[in-house]
This record gives sequence, C-alpha cells and structure tokens, in this order.
Amino acid sequence: MTAPGGNTMDFALTEEQEQFAEATRRFLMTEMTPELTRELWSTETGRSDALWRQLAGQGLTALLVPQEQGGLGLGEVEWAPLAQACGYFALPEPLLDTALVAAGLLRDALAAAPDAAARERCATLLERIAAGDARVAVAHPQERLVADAHVADAILCAHEGAVHLLCRDQAALTARTGLDPSRRLFELAWAPQADSELIPAGTGLWDMALNRGALGVAAQQLGLTQRMLDLAIDYSAQRKQFGKAIGAYQAVKHLLADVAIQLEFAKPVLLRAAAALAHGLPHAGLHVSHARVAAARCAWTAARQAIQVHGAMGYTWELDLQIFTKRAWALAGSWGDRAFHKARLGAHILDGEHDLGAGATFA
Repeated sequence: MTAPGGNTMDFALTEEQEQFAEATRRFLMTEMTPELTRELWSTETGRSDALWRQLAGQGLTALLVPQEQGGLGLGEVEWAPLAQACGYFALPEPLLDTALVAAGLLRDALAAAPDAAARERCATLLERIAAGDARVAVAHPQERLVADAHVADAILCAHEGAVHLLCRDQAALTARTGLDPSRRLFELAWAPQADSELIPAGTGLWDMALNRGALGVAAQQLGLTQRMLDLAIDYSAQRKQFGKAIGAYQAVKHLLADVAIQLEFAKPVLLRAAAALAHGLPHAGLHVSHARVAAARCAWTAARQAIQVHGAMGYTWELDLQIFTKRAWALAGSWGDRAFHKARLGAHILDGEHDLGAGATFA
C-alpha cells in the first residue's frame, strides 16, 4: 500500500501498539464481565460512571485527541485493536462514539473552524473528552437513531451538511427498544439555532465521521466474532455425546474452522482500512466499506455457528453467548448496513476506471 507522496505504508501493528492493545484487553477482562453487563441492564441509564472514569484513566478517551488539548495524539490504527477488544467484551459504554467518532470529528472541526469562537468550543470539548469529563453522542445523517444520547454531555448533529453542537437539554429524546439491552437508542428532535452551528456545510466532516463509525463497528464485529468462536470452542470441549466431546466430531470442527478462516482473512482488511484513514488516502472510504462487509460476514457466521454448536440453548437468557450474538446482530445496521457498504464498494469497482479480472489483481 502506498501513502501520499509515494512512500510504502506498513499497516502492521508496532510493538508499542500491540502492548497498548494487550493492556486494554487485560483491563477489560477484569472490569467488563458478563455479570456486570447483566447488572447494568437493570439500571436506569445502563451505564456506569465508575467504569467510564476507569476507561479515561487507561487513556482510552484521550487516544484521538490532539496533544494540545491534553490527548495522546494517536490515530485510527491504534483504535483498530482497541475497538476489537471493546467488541470481545461487549463494552456498553459509548467509548467509540465519544473517543473515536466524536473526538475525530471535533479534531477535524478544529482545523476547519471558521472563527476563534468555534475553535474554542471544539478545543474545550476535546479537553473534556480527553479528561473523561464528557460523553458525546453523534447524530449522523446515516443513523436514524442516536446511541447513548441520554447520558451525553453534548450531541453533535447534522443539518444540511453543517455540524451543530447541542447540549442534551436542547433536544427531545424518545427512547426506542432494540435487540441488544446494552444499546440505548433514541430518536432525536431538535431545531437548529444560529448559536448551535459549529462548522458550516461543505467541509466533508460527516463523511469522515461515517468512516470512523463504520471502522469502529467493523472492529467490534471482529472482536465479537473471536468471543463467540471462543465460547463455542469451550462448549464443544465440555459437552459430550455418545461418550465423546462434541468438538471431536468432524462436522463441529468444520463449523468452527469456517469462522476462524473468515476471521483471519478479515483482520488485515480492517488494519488496511484503519491505515487508509490514518494516512488520509483518497479511497479510505472504499477500504472502510470493505472491512465493514468482511467483518459483518464474520460476525453473522460466528453467531450462527456458535448457536448451532450450543443447540437451541445458545440463545437463552442464561448463557453468556446471547450477550454477544445480540450485540453482533444489533451492530449489523449501525453506521451503514451491509447493503450501503456493498453499494459503496460496487460504485468504485464498476466505475469503468479499474481493470477487472485475475490479470489485473496486482496492477
């Protein structure tokens, strides 16, 4: 892959990036348990302020925030494995919406701000995100429902291409029930005001926000795929029929091998998409849509095969598997569904400017 300027771009993770991701996985393994997930289902907000403070303490809310605003100044490549970890543990907190999508949108808005007042508003909110003092919801035109608007300290909204910044009390929220009890979704009713506009139309900021949101969903889907695969493997080793663990039977092995193969092929696609976004490549949206389609296929296959291995009990409330299958299904239509991203891929492939066929693969 070539970056702007003709330099070869390596989108493999560095040792430091791997260590950061591993530290995040260890933290979530301890703190984000299925027991906590079930406990949060019964609370009014479904969210934990204590867990949010812990996430901020790990530096996760500051990852994409520029150093000038108290952040780490990193990019989408670092987010790819972290978002997979969020998926693996089915993290309910709006970390990706706030620290990936909203922080990225505000970072871009800071550069595109038309005046000092707008830059100050962007910088202030970025500082609050980095410190863990603010959750931010994003109402993208692609999304009919807004996740976690009820706990958001600010909401970024679109109106005719412009970016508007609202306080929570400037919008009327109507709760909508979804498949996943951990996802709190709302319809948003609001009226644009002169003082709510942050960035005027024509900057393309919403396109970048869509790409970051889709990248975050794709990464979560791969994390969920790995978790469902692990649960199915563990169950197949414990459950016995006719005196043998069911995992010893060839048919069960094939079901799980199909998932593992799809997952391994999708991982580099996700990293390529993250690197394309981080380097500002002209066809970054194409790579994001490719990752989104590949990850959606992985997650759908993993959910189906994991339930097949568990039998009908795999979908029951008592088993942890249902937490992850429901999250995978709920994310399927988030930040553009499969049809939307396949259409983006098709528009690029069939635009008449690219040679098709095996002979053109490496052209």
